[in-house]
Amino acid sequence: MTRRIRKPVKTLDTFKRLLDAQGMKATPQRIAVHTAMMELTHASAEMVYEHVIKSGACNISQVSVYNTLSDLAAKGIYARRYSSNNKMFFDINTYKHVHLYDTRNHEIIDVEADDLVELVENGLRGRRFRGYKTDGIDIQIICHPTRKKLI
Repeated sequence: MTRRIRKPVKTLDTFKRLLDAQGMKATPQRIAVHTAMMELTHASAEMVYEHVIKSGACNISQVSVYNTLSDLAAKGIYARRYSSNNKMFFDINTYKHVHLYDTRNHEIIDVEADDLVELVENGLRGRRFRGYKTDGIDIQIICHPTRKKLI
């Protein structure tokens, strides 16, 4: 089971320390991917790849971006999220929180709702699901905008 980081990894120094603790080097590619994730917060490999290429931070393939994001998620530095159309997103915030998933714009938005997380955890406490062990909860509220996006 991966260890989940409790606070968002918002600085490069923190990121480098986490990499070092996991026995990973702070390569230019990993730094570029993390810099993109600090700005995007929730993103698919394709979105991160486009961001890195546009920034000119380094030369990297889309496959390498995906592999880097997957490695970081496997180490608990990022989390994985799935959209309603089954596209994988990565999340820089691995602490317990709620997400809104906008089905029209395919965006994931953080919602600080500790009371909701606590309510669900309390509701599940002591429950057993035959043949399964609960690893945790991930609350994603599926929604769509009620008006046009403001620019």
